[in-house]
Amino acid sequence: MAKIHWLGAGLSSVPGIRRLAASGADMVLWNRTLSRAEAALEGLSTGVKAAKLDWQVLEDAVEPGDVVVSMLPGTLHLQVAELCLKKQANFISSSYISPEIKALDDEARQAGLCFVNEVGLDPGIDHLLAHSLVNDYKHSTAFKPDNKHFFRSYCGGFPKQANDFTYKFSWSPLGVLKALRSEARWLEEGEEQSIGTPWKAVSAYQTLLADGGRESFEAYPNRNSLPFMQDYKFGEDWNTQQFVRGTLRLQGWTRAWQSLFDEIEHLQGEAGDARLAELSEQLWEKYAYAPDEQDRVVLCVELEVRDAQSGEVVWHQGYNVDETGNQRGSAMGRLVSITVSLAVESVLNSELPVGVSAAPDSPELVDNWLAKLRESGERISRYDYLTMAEC
Repeated sequence: MAKIHWLGAGLSSVPGIRRLAASGADMVLWNRTLSRAEAALEGLSTGVKAAKLDWQVLEDAVEPGDVVVSMLPGTLHLQVAELCLKKQANFISSSYISPEIKALDDEARQAGLCFVNEVGLDPGIDHLLAHSLVNDYKHSTAFKPDNKHFFRSYCGGFPKQANDFTYKFSWSPLGVLKALRSEARWLEEGEEQSIGTPWKAVSAYQTLLADGGRESFEAYPNRNSLPFMQDYKFGEDWNTQQFVRGTLRLQGWTRAWQSLFDEIEHLQGEAGDARLAELSEQLWEKYAYAPDEQDRVVLCVELEVRDAQSGEVVWHQGYNVDETGNQRGSAMGRLVSITVSLAVESVLNSELPVGVSAAPDSPELVDNWLAKLRESGERISRYDYLTMAEC
C-alpha cells in the first residue's frame, strides 16, 4: 500500500492531515520541529506517525508509488519534486505551477507519476468552480461563441473582525508584498490590460452571499490571468470581453495600505528586496493572527454572458464561498488542506493524469471534489443571477 508523506505541519495543513488520518491512511507527517508535527496529530488514534524533517531520512523513507505532499515554502517545492523523481513517487503541492516544476513534465510522464499542483483554495477550488461553470454553459441552450463573455474570479482572506489595517497574516507577509510588485495582466472590454502596481487597478466588487445579503469589497487583478482562458477552455473563437482572476480585500484596504504602497512602488534591486524583507518582519510582528482568532475567506467565481447584438444577459451563474474559522480550523487552513487531501485520494485512486497538472477539469471529478468539500462542512453556494435563486 502506498504511503503518504506530508511535509509541513503549519496551520494550512492540519485539517487535511486529520481528514486523511481519519480515513485510515498510512501517513507520515514530516516537520522541521517534531513537537509541532506531534501536536497536529494529537488526539488521533490512527497509525499516523510524526517525524522530524531531515532530507536524507525522508529520501530513505520514500518508496516507489508513494505520495509526497509539499506544504513547505514555495522555494522548496522543486527540491521535493526532484526527490520524487529520484524515488519514483508522486508529488502534490497547492502552489501555482512554476516554470521549474513544469520542466519536469516529460520525466514525470515517462515515469508514470502524477505531479499535481494548484489544489488548494486559490489556486485550487477556484479552478473547480470555473470548470463547472464553463462546462455547464457550453451545454446550455444559451451557448454561442459570439456571445459577449465576462468571467470574474476573486478570492480573499481577512480577519472576521476587521481591524484598522483591514488585514492580518496567517504566515510570512513576504509573499503578499512580492505579489503586489508583480505585473498583473487581464482582459477588459476585449483588450489585454497590464499594470505593474496592481493596487492602482482596484475596483468595487459586490457579491451575493450565502445568507442572501450583498457585500461590497475592493478587488484587483492578480498575476497573469490570460493563460487561464485556455485552461478553463474558453474557445479562441469566443467573444470574451472580460477575463480576470484577482484578489478581494475589505473596504478601506486601499486607504489603510496607502503608505505601504507608496514605499513598495519605489523599491529596486537588492536594497529593495532587503527592505521588503524588513517590512515583512514588521508587518508579521504587528498584524499576525492571534491564537484562536477567527479568519474569514470569501471566494467568488462567476460567468456572465450577454447577447452580442442586444446586450441582454442570457446566462449568468456563479459560485460563492464565505467561510470563517471554527473548531475544525481556520477557514484558510480548511479550504487549502482539505482540497490537498482530495488530490492525495485521487492520486491513490488513479483518477488524475500522469505528468505535471493542476486541479482536475473533468466534470465527474470536479463534482466529486465539490461534494466531498461540502461533506467536510464547507459551504459552497451556486446562484443563477437571472432568477436570483440558488441552484
